[in-house]
Amino acid sequence: MLGSAREGLRSQVIATIGLAPLTIVFFQQISLVGFAANIVAIPLVTLLITPLALLGALVPALWPIAALLVQALCAYLAWLAQWPAALWVVPAAPLWAQLAGLLAAVLLVLPIPWRIKLLALPLSVPLWLPPTPRPTEGVFELLAADIGQGTAVLVRTRSHTLLFDTGPQYLREGNAGVRVLVPLLAALGERRLDALVLSHRDSDHVGGAAAVLAAVSVAQLRSSLAADHPLLAQASKAGTPEVGRCQAGQGWTWDGVRFELLQPPIETYSRNVKPNALSCVLRVAGARGSALLTADIEREQEAVLVASRASALRVDVLMAPHHGSKTSSSAEFLDAVAPQLAVIQAGYRNRYGHPAQDVLARYTARGIALVDSSHCGAWRWQSDAPPSDGRCERLVHARYWHHRAAPVGHGILVAPTTP
Repeated sequence: MLGSAREGLRSQVIATIGLAPLTIVFFQQISLVGFAANIVAIPLVTLLITPLALLGALVPALWPIAALLVQALCAYLAWLAQWPAALWVVPAAPLWAQLAGLLAAVLLVLPIPWRIKLLALPLSVPLWLPPTPRPTEGVFELLAADIGQGTAVLVRTRSHTLLFDTGPQYLREGNAGVRVLVPLLAALGERRLDALVLSHRDSDHVGGAAAVLAAVSVAQLRSSLAADHPLLAQASKAGTPEVGRCQAGQGWTWDGVRFELLQPPIETYSRNVKPNALSCVLRVAGARGSALLTADIEREQEAVLVASRASALRVDVLMAPHHGSKTSSSAEFLDAVAPQLAVIQAGYRNRYGHPAQDVLARYTARGIALVDSSHCGAWRWQSDAPPSDGRCERLVHARYWHHRAAPVGHGILVAPTTP
């Protein structure tokens, strides 16, 4: 009996250690309480719960006993899951590190001498502690996430990270924060945000904010939300201070990269305007390269910007206002911004008809390359390179199950990609 228990314990240790690299490769995380969970769950389910459940077909009085055991097991697992260090999350490792980690797993489970098994340790280090490259001083990286109909843009400098909007709420229990942004931040090795900017209250811009605030540490919040908005209460409860409403003229510098809010003017908050008019507009400029994040501003706000801040509008990359809606991207605004490339974050065949045909015509007439997230997926660009070097992740990391049809109907030009 004791020998069987010892052998079972040994098998569980080998399985836990041997499967750890696979878990890291496929999920970028590993449960540190998995062994404690399995050492109780496996014998309980095998020796008690399953037999009682099967015998219950003959003696129904046994089912309540099995149910009580299941409830006790669930309570135990929930208790383990609440431990502060229950889960270890690591950034996504490069392919060479993944292959080295898988080789380490093979060495661990093979019946070979321990002196050879010890080679698994150095082989697995790049998988557990992968390199996490970041931009250099004066350079920023912009990643327009593939979140469907909405806005979510991640901006990273050498040592800081900013998230501009958090995408839409898809379903009652599903949103861009849970499905896209939190996994994205984990894969990039981002354990905190230095700033979260919520441009305005529309659900396609703040739908994932609650999930982001719950999952990662956020140093500061900037928004145009009303004081009684529930997200502000959640942020305060999580220890995230609101440094004030977005206001034209605010700015700061991180690692040689300048961030400046151009909209809205402070007086706009005292007016009875629709949410789009309160959209925060953020300009990001490095030593080389610049971008303008516009949220859902419309013609009226564009006209104010052209009249008051025309010299600050010219950038290399423009996040197209209001997802390419016909209410935005006026000719005067595009002439003032004069970007080399514009990114349209919009859902595939969305019900709003974004981007509008006449808006696309204005971009193409000015020779502005267009990237449509419904065909490009996430778009990634580093500011020390030309915008045309930005990468469409859906093309660079294509999978065989992806729809490969060329964009039709909008005449969209996808910027060249680099593999």
